[in-house]
Amino acid sequence: MPDSAPLPAQTTAPPRRRRPIGLIVTAAIVVAVAVLILLWNWDWFIPLVDARASAAVGRRVTISHLHVRLGRTTTVVADNVVLANPDGFPQTQPLGQIDHLTVAAGVMDYIHTRKIVLPLIAIDHPTIAATALADGRNNFTLASPKPAANQPPAAAPQIGDLRITNGSAHVVDPKFRANFTLAIATRDATATAPSAIVADARGTYAGQPITGRFVGGALLTLRDAAHPYPIDLTLANGATRVVLAGTVQNPVNFAGARVRVTFSGPDMSALYPLTGIPIPQTPPFSLAGNLDYVRPKIRLTDFAGRVGSSDLNGEIDADPGLGGKPDVTMNLWSRRVDLADLGGFIGTPPGKPTTPGETPAEKAALAHAAAKKTLLPTTPINLPKLRAADIHLAYRGEHIENRFTPFDNIVVKMDVVDGRITLHPLDLAIGTGRMASNIDLAPGAHDVVAARADVRFQHINLSRLLQATHTFHGEGIIGGEARIDANGNSLASMMGQGNGEVKLILLGGGNLSALLVDLSGLEFGNALLSALGVPQRTDIRCFVTDLPLKQGILSTKAFLLFTNEARVTGDGTVDFRDQTLNFALTTRSTHFSIGSLPGPIDVTGPLGDPSIRPGTEVVARAGAAAGLGVLLTPLGALLPTIQFGVGDNNDCTRAEAEERQPLRVPHARRGVHK
Repeated sequence: MPDSAPLPAQTTAPPRRRRPIGLIVTAAIVVAVAVLILLWNWDWFIPLVDARASAAVGRRVTISHLHVRLGRTTTVVADNVVLANPDGFPQTQPLGQIDHLTVAAGVMDYIHTRKIVLPLIAIDHPTIAATALADGRNNFTLASPKPAANQPPAAAPQIGDLRITNGSAHVVDPKFRANFTLAIATRDATATAPSAIVADARGTYAGQPITGRFVGGALLTLRDAAHPYPIDLTLANGATRVVLAGTVQNPVNFAGARVRVTFSGPDMSALYPLTGIPIPQTPPFSLAGNLDYVRPKIRLTDFAGRVGSSDLNGEIDADPGLGGKPDVTMNLWSRRVDLADLGGFIGTPPGKPTTPGETPAEKAALAHAAAKKTLLPTTPINLPKLRAADIHLAYRGEHIENRFTPFDNIVVKMDVVDGRITLHPLDLAIGTGRMASNIDLAPGAHDVVAARADVRFQHINLSRLLQATHTFHGEGIIGGEARIDANGNSLASMMGQGNGEVKLILLGGGNLSALLVDLSGLEFGNALLSALGVPQRTDIRCFVTDLPLKQGILSTKAFLLFTNEARVTGDGTVDFRDQTLNFALTTRSTHFSIGSLPGPIDVTGPLGDPSIRPGTEVVARAGAAAGLGVLLTPLGALLPTIQFGVGDNNDCTRAEAEERQPLRVPHARRGVHK
């Protein structure tokens, strides 16, 4: 077999040249990035930013342009940021608008610590149009994002510097009769002043002109514990002025405050729109104290000042009741108090013409009240204002300054809860005795108040009462009680519909100025002498009165004044419905006296200005007119001071027994009265 031919030798083809694939990919990425940089527009993210911002505040938010500068601290600038109004409000004027909003964010801080650090927030020309409607709706209440279940709320961002340029806000709220503007800006540091936030207010609030200026430290110092945050606020609302100045160690929580606040003005009731605390009308006032915040209460401590002619001191704790109503606890005291300054608590103009700082309008109101013939105030109780806050007051007046008032000091404990007023007690000291009261005023339908008052007069010395008349002198111990149940919306309307009783007993042992007996007909000549300032004196043995009150009419069940010279009985009514008096006093002498006037003396007319007519005797009428002021003074002092429990009443028992015996009434000598 022939040999096989040899196989041809195999040849290897040269390797193909590989393309630089890695280089091509890199070049493509570089080109793509370059094209992206050239064509990139941050406005592409605007829909996402708008959606996230709108969801956060529950209101439509739009921006026109978005600019971003990346870096370790990334800066974002949003142009023409608009916060829209909710439905039901005009959309032509948005709630808020910012020309340029600049936010610098620390990216590396977030990567390393997961904390949001914003070294700078700059707001250029922000405008706010905050509006409330009469039905209570407003356009400035924004939604707050709620944390997920079982997840603690996110920590607040740490803000470094806040810059506001040419900011303004316009606020309209018919509920508070408010229409004012705020100019807000930050101020750079100078050689003489540090950087600060400045806000100026001007317009109307509570229907009164309002102006104010707030100067606070730069926001950068809010968390600087080494340098307390300074605040300086001056506010004038009508004639009321508030000044607040000092520093706060932790302004975010208003902790560590060293702030002094001063209130002044013609009437403390004008503070209600500013504080939310209902205060009765007062004379001119000026108070200053230390302001602090101990969560959740705002505290006013170590304050002192004057209200009218009275000093006022103490402390106040107020829980603002965010989401509810305020709850206020007040512990107040006065070294010297003039009861005229407390007139607003019962609906009368407080103070008097000589009270320091009284305005012409206040003096005119006092003069008008003094000229009225009615005695009981008709000012309605403002129940909506009383329901605005719960109040707990303890007040002590150590010495009462008023030469025409028999009271020595006053102690009050008052609670106002849901508009219901309870005074438990209201105590007035009179010498060694006191007038102790418990009063309850419960609001009902149609702004009508159901009132109940129980008053006890305990061991009151007559001499202390009569000192206030500056005419009468006497001795004796008074006791008694008074009770009233009524409905109404003022003190006058309550008394005009009231039911109850007044009882009084006075045990003698001393003497009483003879003027009361004289004017009732016993010795008319001596009455003239007494009216001229030469009072005669007569022993008093007993005074007893029992006056039932039914449907606003106070009638006479018993009225007896028994002295060694005469027995004076009284009969008649006091009609609180029209505030008139129709009363008769009859004297039966225990001895014959020249000038005696048989028959009753009539005391009639308006409670505020009654007249005395002892029969038809012309001379008697003249004498009665001369002594009218001093006659009514002891009656006015005695009738409100009724209590029992004054001790042995044998004199009254004997006097009552003698009163039941027939007694001859002497006639006047012929020719004495014509």
